Amino acid sequence: MVVKSLCRDFQTGTLGSLLVFLALLLSSCGPAETGSKAETGAKDGKVYHITATVGMIADIVRQVAGDHAEVTGIIGEGVDPHLYKPTSTDIKALQSADVVFYNGLMLEGKMTDALMRVARGGKPVYAVTETILDAGDYVLTDTHEHFDPHVWMDVKGWIRAVDAVATALSEYDPEHADDYRTNAKTYTAQLEKLDAYATKVIGSIPEQQRVLVTAHDAFNYMGRSYGIEVRGIQGISTESEAGVKDVEDLVKFLVQRKIPAVFVETSVSDKNVRAIVEGARNRNHAVVIGGSLFSDAMGPAGTYEGTYIGMIDHNVTVIARALGGEAPEKGFQGRLSL
Repeated sequence: MVVKSLCRDFQTGTLGSLLVFLALLLSSCGPAETGSKAETGAKDGKVYHITATVGMIADIVRQVAGDHAEVTGIIGEGVDPHLYKPTSTDIKALQSADVVFYNGLMLEGKMTDALMRVARGGKPVYAVTETILDAGDYVLTDTHEHFDPHVWMDVKGWIRAVDAVATALSEYDPEHADDYRTNAKTYTAQLEKLDAYATKVIGSIPEQQRVLVTAHDAFNYMGRSYGIEVRGIQGISTESEAGVKDVEDLVKFLVQRKIPAVFVETSVSDKNVRAIVEGARNRNHAVVIGGSLFSDAMGPAGTYEGTYIGMIDHNVTVIARALGGEAPEKGFQGRLSL
């Protein structure tokens, strides 16, 4: 639930963030999290309403909820959740929902107040990374011991999030618990095939060139799971700034390793990436921009890339092809719009 998860979010935050959280927590000593809506669940077969913070969560919730719920995502295509501040429309979407799902691990740091207010009203609010945090040392941290929230970049990690969604919906709406478990099992089978594809195509990149350079550190879970070295110009949050030395060090690295391509991200400025391309060129090493990757947001709604499977399929296919690996142009399902 939201209070437990936000406690963990702030364990590695700054002192200022911790003080803000404590103020919110003290003011939230009202209705319990298992309030009236959490106790009653869906009634008489009516469709209930779910709001999710980011598209990757909204998509897996749709897969698990099936026809029993309508799912609304707040942060859409090309939008950076690290910097996103909820609008009045977003607040209404959270308040009017029957159930709320968010990522946690400080991905939606600027939405903390809104999530706390919704939880104080007795609404069920779930972090999909809660069970992942309980699973030992899976969660990565940066050099400042801040949680890395980009779990969805490892398909095996996101399967755990699917399980968390199925458990949460079964708790909210026990009458349809079997449906949620069945839907989760069916979707997980698709994700396992995607995971195998990612392993295969990333593994086809020549070892010397198996290096992923992007705008910020959103791909470390992918790197760990699929065996590719990851270098981000900025840190795990786009609130961090890249210094001149960061850019210079990365240029030197590209030249020494003769890396052929770097990548921009759809939700992050490409300024720093273009700077390292120019810096490498000035040192007589040609580096191309190998493509645009989906990091903190998926593709346009209604497209294949606007689904979680399409997002990951696009990323691993583009990365493999640009770095000298072997991958079909249209991806593992033949649906990419490259």
